Amino acid sequence: MERQRTRQVVLALAVAGGLLLTGCGGGEDSGGKSSADGSRGGSYGSAFPAPDQPRGEQDSDESRDHDSPDRETPDLLSTFALDVDTASYGYARRTLAEGRRPDPSTIRPEEFVNSFRQDYDRPDGNGFTVTVDGARTDRDDWSLIRVGLATRSAEEDSDRRPPAALTFVIDISGSMSEPGRLDLAQQSLTTMTDRLRDDDSVALVTFSDEAETVLPMTRLGGHRERIQEAVDSLEPTYSTNLGAGVETGYRTAVDGLREGATNRVVLISDALANDGDTDPDSILDRIDTARREHGITLFGVGVGSDYGDALMERLADKGDGHTVYVSGADDAEKVFCEQLPQNIDLTARDAKAQVAFDPRTVRQFRLIGYDNRRVADDDFRDDRVDGGEVGPGHTVTALYAVRTEPGADGHLATATVRWQDPDTRAPHERSAALETIDDSLREANPRFQVDAVAAYFADALRDTSTDDRLPGRPSMRELADWADELADRTEDGTVRGLADTIRQARHLAD
Repeated sequence: MERQRTRQVVLALAVAGGLLLTGCGGGEDSGGKSSADGSRGGSYGSAFPAPDQPRGEQDSDESRDHDSPDRETPDLLSTFALDVDTASYGYARRTLAEGRRPDPSTIRPEEFVNSFRQDYDRPDGNGFTVTVDGARTDRDDWSLIRVGLATRSAEEDSDRRPPAALTFVIDISGSMSEPGRLDLAQQSLTTMTDRLRDDDSVALVTFSDEAETVLPMTRLGGHRERIQEAVDSLEPTYSTNLGAGVETGYRTAVDGLREGATNRVVLISDALANDGDTDPDSILDRIDTARREHGITLFGVGVGSDYGDALMERLADKGDGHTVYVSGADDAEKVFCEQLPQNIDLTARDAKAQVAFDPRTVRQFRLIGYDNRRVADDDFRDDRVDGGEVGPGHTVTALYAVRTEPGADGHLATATVRWQDPDTRAPHERSAALETIDDSLREANPRFQVDAVAAYFADALRDTSTDDRLPGRPSMRELADWADELADRTEDGTVRGLADTIRQARHLAD
């Protein structure tokens, strides 16, 4: 089984460093493959839902005869590494606003869904709560099942967080001269130096054709002016040797490692690498010791109208981190004021989820998205297998398209999340079950409906064929109207923004 996962990196996290850790004014709130379609080790891509015709012998009529002792039991397990990236949705919004249709290869449905607020219960300490619910679609026997995971509130840690040791690796190549790239990074860094505590530390590494440590790890207390001068000195220069930047950044982070602190590399770039080593596996292999032995994780912040999605996603994935995309000052404020703690601190390492569908009630299923986060079912409890890193205030949502047996009633699925404590590495698990589905999709919880609209929209942008599209997918016009209704019900501006973005995509398609 392939055990590689892919992620995406986004810029503007500079603001994140300072704002996340201290708070600021305004704003709101891996590896491998397995079967998520009822045929272990199958191919997924953007095919939603699973074909009407059964797949192979395990879904044949004979195999569905539950009274036959000789029937082959279908594989109804789905296992994946958790992913909190949102860059795909942010970059799609930017692209559509500029009058361009995003490349289908950059559309990751889970990142669309995870871009919106959820109302799951939260735990008191490290780890997760698990919520499982479902709703019927308009297509016969097909439902959407939602698995929701939530960590503790980020606000609980704002006054008692450990000190931060942040190494900012900043792209100053020629492509970063475009407005909204290097200037946004500098603005964010300036805000950060004003917001961080005196016991926090920052280092600054720049790269173009070569990499340079502009500022070694430096405590904020008594050195804010020196840090600000280093930020002000940044100017765009030549080509983009991202590999040299990452390697130098991790070396600087190790040199300035602080025990008991949050040690993280923050990569700010448009990821348009054109010099030196541009292979993410090779780049991350060179800093593997820093990642594994010192626990230094990577937070990718992407910017720019042209953005190297595949490279940045891969880097963040292999660097035990995650990515966001920032298109302007408003995005930066949200990411770095409202979401900063979850982007810096950790409450769970190597987190994985496994959903077991009941063969008495479920015929087929498809995990929507997480294409590069699949994990072999047998590796769920193998803590050597890489999972996802999750911070305080995060939620993770996975949607499944599920085809139930005709007249099925009773238990449908059990979802389990497994993670390691970020300090002790002790493993923990938590589970929840779904016993029945009573509501249609339009009768479901409004937040569930927002998730469905986001997933349907991503499916449409992937340009899937009629036979492969997500079951019950409305037209673009219907999706936009639905999102408007939900924006009124939730009084959520981000949902209104979803409706506007759907309309932009519809006009481009006309």
